[in-house]
Amino acid sequence: MRKHFILLLSLFIALVAKGQSKPLDYVNVLMGTMSTYELSNGNTYPVIARPWGMNFWTPQTGKNGDGWQYTYTANKIQGFKQTHQPSPWMNDYGQFSIMPVAGEPVSGQKERASWFSHKAEVAKPHYYSVYLADHDTRVALSPTERGAIFNIQYPEYKENHLVIDVMDEKSSITVDIEGKTITGYSTKNSGGVPENFRNYFVIKSEVPFVVASKDSTTLVVSFPKGSNVILRIASSFISPEQALINLEEVECKSFEEIVFEGKEEWNTLLGRFEIRDSNINNIRSFYSTLYRSLLFPRRLYEIDRNGNIYHYSPFNGEVLPGYMYTDTGFWDTFRSLFPLLNLFYPEEAQKMQEGLVNTYKESGFLPEWVSPGHRNIMIGNNSASVVADAFVKGVGAKDMETLWEAVVHGAHSVHPEVKSTGRIGHEYYNKLGYVPYNIGINESAARTLEYAYDDWSIYQLGKALGKPEKEIDIYRLRSLNYKNLYDSGHRLMRGKNEDGTWQSPFNPLKWGDAFTEGNSWHYTWSVFHDPQGLIDLMGGRKGFVQMLDSLFSVPPLFDDSYYGFVIHEIREMQIVDMGNYAHGNQPIQHAIYLYNYAGEPWKAQYYVREVMEKLYAPTPDGYCGDEDNGQTSAWYVFSALGFYPVCPGTLEYVIGSPLFEEVVVHLPNGRKLTLSAPGNRANTRFISGISVNSKQWGRNYLTHTQLLNGGKILFKMSSDPDYNRGTNIQDAPYSLSNEK
Repeated sequence: MRKHFILLLSLFIALVAKGQSKPLDYVNVLMGTMSTYELSNGNTYPVIARPWGMNFWTPQTGKNGDGWQYTYTANKIQGFKQTHQPSPWMNDYGQFSIMPVAGEPVSGQKERASWFSHKAEVAKPHYYSVYLADHDTRVALSPTERGAIFNIQYPEYKENHLVIDVMDEKSSITVDIEGKTITGYSTKNSGGVPENFRNYFVIKSEVPFVVASKDSTTLVVSFPKGSNVILRIASSFISPEQALINLEEVECKSFEEIVFEGKEEWNTLLGRFEIRDSNINNIRSFYSTLYRSLLFPRRLYEIDRNGNIYHYSPFNGEVLPGYMYTDTGFWDTFRSLFPLLNLFYPEEAQKMQEGLVNTYKESGFLPEWVSPGHRNIMIGNNSASVVADAFVKGVGAKDMETLWEAVVHGAHSVHPEVKSTGRIGHEYYNKLGYVPYNIGINESAARTLEYAYDDWSIYQLGKALGKPEKEIDIYRLRSLNYKNLYDSGHRLMRGKNEDGTWQSPFNPLKWGDAFTEGNSWHYTWSVFHDPQGLIDLMGGRKGFVQMLDSLFSVPPLFDDSYYGFVIHEIREMQIVDMGNYAHGNQPIQHAIYLYNYAGEPWKAQYYVREVMEKLYAPTPDGYCGDEDNGQTSAWYVFSALGFYPVCPGTLEYVIGSPLFEEVVVHLPNGRKLTLSAPGNRANTRFISGISVNSKQWGRNYLTHTQLLNGGKILFKMSSDPDYNRGTNIQDAPYSLSNEK
């Protein structure tokens, strides 16, 4: 075992030294793990998993039930946890842990915890190892989609034990001494599950063991001194029998084989992007954020021995055929995570759409935040965006009629129990054109703005499906409802009462209240589908740009009276020295790109680079706020390539400023796209010219077709802004107001 650790580390170091690094070698799974409740640098944990894996694994530094299950500043490990946690705010479900212990056969978390150091830790997406100092024990693990294999090297001079912790008295553990097998199930969860929810697990050891102790939540087994223990673990949400089938992923393979297979799978998916650049830190940031973009939503489906696909329904508790995905919040991920998957990983994105069909059939609603079932959190009806963007890009489900029925249903109803699924206040919105501020529905202005974009998404989907104009025109009209909240006196969006009067008093810097985790200055730009309409409301391009400039020139002042304390999103805005721009939260992440709609693309180029260089790093404090299931990561991936999907549901990507000298994209359709920016450096953030396959391109956007056709897009970079390129009206990206 000791030789195994040395061999892996030596091989990694040798490859890097010879310039033979693969994409996986640049990934830092600890990026964003230096987070707390008060200040998020990502709120991530080291996910040791296969892409979109049903089960993740992580070293556990926090106590059971702590959403911050791994923090970089911790100094003790309490277990190795099978986790399904999408974020600390949602916490976990179906979790259990194992922990090697040497010496006394203790089971309590405090007693079994061991000091560790990052100096004796190797953390990669497909492999994790660490030295447990208090137990003089080395642990390595490598996962498959539904299983994992552990290699544990115990000391020869102490008693050797293993603690299995199911964390919940409703859970169960059973021991088969003769078969060297431990089985059971975990019912531990934080909500969003039916009554019959269970995560059935099986643990098989190559080394015989005896039971040292057992209670309602923990089992301690003992091995001979100096044991090198190989554990094979798998689980199932369907049944104990299916858990045994899932165990076949690791049952007949060695530890080294599983490590190799995981490495190959990650390198294949990460390797769709081949970067050529001298800035190693930027390359590390790119692949680390790309890794985070390929974790959620996770696969919740399983495969029987005949190759049939089934899933446990987190909505009705039944076992049903077909795909199912979970652990994502569309309020975050509709913006760039799903567009990223639709463009570069359509084979997985298409399965996700099939999963949405099943979600609607099993629950009567499309998801807005699922973990694993519907959760009552966040706002909006952004499932409409996720469905529309996929379909217009050729990644729709087979049964689009059901998805059409689903998006229409969600626009006119609300889940009777999960109030954030569907549309709260839809009756007012459909009648008045906005959700009133004074009727007891919180975040009313934010809801109105998101519903308007969602209505546009439904309209776009209806057009693409060939629905009659008389059926879909109402959604086009309602997509203009954002205008009802525009206060021309302040040139900002503002809450409005049921009688048509403005919310008063009004402080544009007040977080929450009429808005969601932001203020009016942030949410005013949430008109993804019609920036030209917003430009017109603001009196034209000059006034629009002036207000957009103010995001960065207004000091980071804030009013936190709605919350009663400084929430971490506010603090993250305050400390990064970018005025009132709050990149650490999602509502404003597209705003920089809006300069392209107003004829000043050089400002988008400047600020995109500013954010990438100041607010991201491949380090434990590498994010400027919540990473949020791939959204904040996908922003970086797109932006580093040089473009961004400001309005999912269109076939356009708004141009920013490419980060690298060259990126070769190996498209899933078999074509190759080269994004070239010769001589690109930190001081050459401005674009003075673009050619697409040797033809000059003066627009401020690229099209979906241009990207999928492959070829070469050449960016001419400069240290000085080009005040002539992209300034004409026709150079602007799509806006509903410009539709003929």
